[in-house]
Amino acid sequence: MLTAAVAADSLLIGKENDLMKELLEASQIEKKSVNLFIKGQSIGGVVTKIAGDMVELRNREFSRIVVRMEAIDGAAMN
Repeated sequence: MLTAAVAADSLLIGKENDLMKELLEASQIEKKSVNLFIKGQSIGGVVTKIAGDMVELRNREFSRIVVRMEAIDGAAMN
């Protein structure tokens, strides 16, 4: 029973990552701003690159912002 719970949990995490990646890819393709929520803070910008488990953004203040995908708690596209 514990094995089934762990397997179901990993499938759910995989689906969440797929949704997050879809939103980040849409930001990159459409050049639309996205807000990333990380440990109670938010970082806004446009996705410029997705490489492995990292995402790179830019905004008015910084030309390069690199964030680990696993660190992202949530995302919202403007």
